[in-house]
Amino acid sequence: MADNLPDIPHFFALPDHAVVALEGPDAAAFAHAQFANDVTALPAGQWQWNAWLTPKGRVIALFALLRPAADRVLLLVPDYPAATLAEQLRRFVFRRKLKIEVRNDLSVQGRFAQPARAAGAVLAQADDAIELDFAADGGARSLRIASSAATDDVPAITRWFAFDLAHGLPRLAESQREQWTPQQLSLERLPAFSVRKGCYPGQEIVARTHFLGQAKRGLALLEADAPVAADAEVESDGNKIGRIVSATSAAPWQALAVLPLERTQVALSAGGIALHERPLSEGLQR
Repeated sequence: MADNLPDIPHFFALPDHAVVALEGPDAAAFAHAQFANDVTALPAGQWQWNAWLTPKGRVIALFALLRPAADRVLLLVPDYPAATLAEQLRRFVFRRKLKIEVRNDLSVQGRFAQPARAAGAVLAQADDAIELDFAADGGARSLRIASSAATDDVPAITRWFAFDLAHGLPRLAESQREQWTPQQLSLERLPAFSVRKGCYPGQEIVARTHFLGQAKRGLALLEADAPVAADAEVESDGNKIGRIVSATSAAPWQALAVLPLERTQVALSAGGIALHERPLSEGLQR
């Protein structure tokens, strides 16, 4: 689903995003051991999609992981409380040499325009700001982490959220945390996990599902005739076949749902609201 609206050249605040910093000689090694993607293979100056899982392989949080320097990792976290995430991660530091803190002094901002210098997975760093290329097939997007503030723009924030969903980036409300495996959320599209790196929480389940071909559900993009809510049951011909994971709060109503990968093309609904499946847009992988 392409985003055909014009560019928004100014940066606007993304208040549902926050930054958690891991700094010190062991920052990358700690992140590599805790998170689902391969952090040690990520060069300094680049970023990737990543996730933190439960030991049972369920996604706690999905985020962009930045490596501005060899001894510095930033987690750009949407929707999940940053202070809670930082506190939970500190429980696993033990004797590793790193510091974990929430960077409340930094503002996360977005705009629908080409980045000034960032491209693909390569960061652009200047003064106190870091710029990322968040573009996809639906159009240009830039994200900036900076100490300066940005204005609020509710329509632009709503459009940003819808763009994420249209490209298969699930935005996990509280009710959806620790509910889904990476494969059920189709995170291989980003990709946000590795099946070949060393051990991390949930790795055994993720790898077994991958290598045994046991993934039976994945993400589907749906348009709704009226608002639907995260956690609503998706029905087909009177049978419950899946669940809404993320949904927009304004028209046009869109949602991501976890549905069976093998299903017939029949009418879908949630709470009596008709749903229409649409193809996921590409290009958000890094």
